[in-house]
Amino acid sequence: MNVSVHCQIFRNSIEPSYCVTFELDITNFLAKVRAEKFPFTFSLIFIVSKCANNIEEFRYRFLDDRIVLYDRINTAFTYLDKDTELFKVINVEMQDTLEQYNSAAARKAENQKDYFTGPLGNDVFQFSPMPWVSYTHISHTNSGKKDNATPLFDWGKYFDRDGKKIFPFTVQVHHSFVDGIHIGKLVDSLQNYLNGLYDSNF
Repeated sequence: MNVSVHCQIFRNSIEPSYCVTFELDITNFLAKVRAEKFPFTFSLIFIVSKCANNIEEFRYRFLDDRIVLYDRINTAFTYLDKDTELFKVINVEMQDTLEQYNSAAARKAENQKDYFTGPLGNDVFQFSPMPWVSYTHISHTNSGKKDNATPLFDWGKYFDRDGKKIFPFTVQVHHSFVDGIHIGKLVDSLQNYLNGLYDSNF
């Protein structure tokens, strides 16, 4: 991909990021995490991050007016404090296996007392699930920073359809790096993992 040329087409757009919502079948995934007693949210964050890390375009960022390609992207997600109904932002390094990630995420979420620990790094995927609503569209706050190329992932409340568990899933990306074809690759890869076609440890 000739990123340096391609990205200039969209970099100076008024809104260079775009958002796509689609549905995923989580029937097999839900059954597995329940059987294994894995945390749903942490497990899904790991799977999405694994799939996105495997697609080069999701690892490009702007850094000091340069284009950089990271070897591996880590994770940052919102985590609800049930007592205050406020959210903490938790940063967790990507791990090699689902079990390792679940352990690291649970430990960090439990031990972190501050709601925010500072600005997010450039080398993260952001997650902000909204499991209380089964939406058909979602929009996000806009910082006005056109070079913010960090992908943002959301999902909503799952529901039953024809005996399957379905839920809405959203990805927001910077058009300088991620085109529709790359969203398509993410969808296909993610659905395959959710179907259990690949080992949970990847």
